[in-house]
Amino acid sequence: MKTIQAKMHNSISWAIFTGLAALCLFQGVPVRSGDATFPKAMDNVTVRQGESATLRCTIDNRVTRVAWLNRSTILYAGNDKWCLDPRVVLLSNTQTQYSIEIQNVDVYDEGPYTCSVQTDNHPKTSRVHLIVQVSPKIVEISSDISINEGNNISLTCIATGRPEPTVTWRHISPKAVGFVSEDEYLEIQGITREQSGEYECSASNDVAAPVVRRVKVTVNCEWPCQTDPTP
Repeated sequence: MKTIQAKMHNSISWAIFTGLAALCLFQGVPVRSGDATFPKAMDNVTVRQGESATLRCTIDNRVTRVAWLNRSTILYAGNDKWCLDPRVVLLSNTQTQYSIEIQNVDVYDEGPYTCSVQTDNHPKTSRVHLIVQVSPKIVEISSDISINEGNNISLTCIATGRPEPTVTWRHISPKAVGFVSEDEYLEIQGITREQSGEYECSASNDVAAPVVRRVKVTVNCEWPCQTDPTP
């Protein structure tokens, strides 16, 4: 019975320690570190949405307890898993490295993670920032349109992604006049018959291949757009 109580006491004490260590770190209160190079977590980790992120913390034999936290939430304390997220798994817990993996990463996983250790009853921490990149996606684009020559036209192409994608418009009709716009909105004042055809919207952010969609613009002429050849 005493052994069980002792284990419970140690677990509670460790939970309080890790929570206080994280609280001190994020409120700007200095954590007693002694050796500024220990523990040493990785630099910023950048992964694409849907991939796995590995967070590594270099430690040594001075460590008596170790944990990974996301903000103030304990993910792992030693070999014990504290979070309910099945995507978070322990990869390594040795005398030199303490690593976890977050599988199928999503944008809400982005943010600071803390490697918190205890040596000689002194808490020490090291932080790494997880950056999640997202492929570009066109979420809204104008429908095909028919308009009378001389009127104004506005085409819209809204895209999302991380980093924010660059959106460009290109006129790809055989009669194209080479018009290009680097904006979500394409405004054409007093459209002419030469500006009819297909307009291509491209969204890119270097995370994946650009996403492309097209809009067909039909220009109705007040007089015949093409004169029949004389027999």
